[in-house]
Amino acid sequence: MKWQQSLALYTERRVLVMLALGFSSGLPLLLVFGTLSFWLREAGVSRTSIGFFSWVALAYGVKWLWSPLVDRLPLPLLSRWLGRRRSWMLLSQGIIMAALAGMAFSDPVTDLSRLALFALAVAFASATQDIVIDAYRIESAPERLQGALAAAYMTGYRLAMILAGAGALAIAAWAGSDTGYNMTGWQTAYLAMAGCMLVGVITCLLLHEPQVDLGKQQRSQREHREHLVSRGWPGWLAGLAAFGKSAVVAPFADFFQRFGWQALLILGLIASYRIADVVMGVMANPFYVDMGFSKTEIATVTKVYGVIMTLAGAALGGVLVVRFGTLRILMLGALLTAGTNLLFALMSQLGPDVRLLTVIISLDNLSAGIATAAFVTYLSSLTNVAFSATQYALFSSVMLLLPKFVAGFSGMAVDAIGYAGFFTGTALLGLPVLVLIAMVARRVPVRREA
Repeated sequence: MKWQQSLALYTERRVLVMLALGFSSGLPLLLVFGTLSFWLREAGVSRTSIGFFSWVALAYGVKWLWSPLVDRLPLPLLSRWLGRRRSWMLLSQGIIMAALAGMAFSDPVTDLSRLALFALAVAFASATQDIVIDAYRIESAPERLQGALAAAYMTGYRLAMILAGAGALAIAAWAGSDTGYNMTGWQTAYLAMAGCMLVGVITCLLLHEPQVDLGKQQRSQREHREHLVSRGWPGWLAGLAAFGKSAVVAPFADFFQRFGWQALLILGLIASYRIADVVMGVMANPFYVDMGFSKTEIATVTKVYGVIMTLAGAALGGVLVVRFGTLRILMLGALLTAGTNLLFALMSQLGPDVRLLTVIISLDNLSAGIATAAFVTYLSSLTNVAFSATQYALFSSVMLLLPKFVAGFSGMAVDAIGYAGFFTGTALLGLPVLVLIAMVARRVPVRREA
């Protein structure tokens, strides 16, 4: 495929739709992760507590637990009106908006527990929205478009992160204070972010429901129910058991049947691919605060220039995947992502310098964009579209579970060994990933079924 043909993929309507859905998906994450850690640190919450607070985001790592319900369970009224995917999408977006408003009225100085509960609600609803959007992306386009869809999704995602990062910090500084803690500023910022979720709501209402043939799964479920009834099971219990087998057991059984023992190798790669990036990310904003950067400097450099470079990296990654294959770019992304963590260790020794921060953030985010585009494409290639929501939720949950758990101890690590040792350690965490990619490339053929 020529370069012009590769770039033309970004003009597809389905690719453009993913831009808006990526925005809706990306907005909540920083508000319970990076931006929230800045808010907590400025309010005087300890680094250790901030590290443990990041466990709220573990909801993204266990979303496979309720993904079968999202995949197969219709919602009263909403599903009849909007369809299987869009009904769950709209419900999750409404909960996100309400919970963000709840966070806005919870001061961490006096209401830390209440803030945690609302943050947890945002995380669970956001994880649910991710389940639906991932399933919509996989079902709405063939595999040849998945790299471009992933890049468009990441572009929207990172644009939302500009808003949830730089935008929230700028609003907090404007409505409150640029250098000191002011609850009014953070309250205004989080209420504004709740309003920005309307982008996702409007997009959801304008979408067309993807057409997926579930006839085989429905026939299997019906036959299993009839078999259980014939053996004397009550009708309601037989129906529940048949639904459980079809919605819960079948997606996981399908994955292991297709890949056999090699499924464990794939899950090992998925579980560790983002560990260097995620573990480092929890302490990034506290690091900027402790280095002495102001909100305006952080917003301008890390949340604008950095995110622009991520967009460039995602677009480049989508094209590189088409040109050179998914696994090669997966390897490149893992190497770059781990290596750039060493630059943060360097800055911790040289002291605060806005120009150096700009260079480091730009390189780090360019690498992250390339890595993410390749990784999303790889996960999509593993998914059977008949079980898209459940299987992709399993993959993306495994992707975050170990990194998020380890990240909870990041504050303790910084207190014990300092920022330089911490960032160096996160870079070393990425080395086993390179070995796993090489093993997968040699031993695991991709088998994606329709």
